[in-house]
Amino acid sequence: MFLGTHQPRLDDKGRLFLPAKYREELAEGLVITKGQERCLYVFPVEEFQRITEALSTAPVTAKAVRDYSRVFFASASDEKPDKQGRITIPQSLRQYAGLERDCVVIGANTRLEIWDAQAWDTYLSAQEQAFSELSEEVLPGIL
Repeated sequence: MFLGTHQPRLDDKGRLFLPAKYREELAEGLVITKGQERCLYVFPVEEFQRITEALSTAPVTAKAVRDYSRVFFASASDEKPDKQGRITIPQSLRQYAGLERDCVVIGANTRLEIWDAQAWDTYLSAQEQAFSELSEEVLPGIL
């Protein structure tokens, strides 16, 4: 499970330090791909395989499934962190997410998300009020 908020910076080569507490879990490899709201999703290989299996059972006759799968898999990049715990984010993914220097890496349960710091601040500001009001609709009977 991935939790928390971290604020690493991209270096000049497009590399980003993974949060130290997740480096061991991701040491054998991970997959980075486009996510919603112009962030990047970072999945451990096992979780990416689980999603792949789930999408393979979705009907290819559904246009939304085809469209989502094409973008999701075409933009995916398998990476292995270096000895310092850095991953290289491909230029096309950096461009999609607007990543230049200051980033935010958030834990999102089964994945990490990488955001441009300003985009994350804007998103979070817009969502915090709605979050405080949604628990009953999202988690009925749990919270």
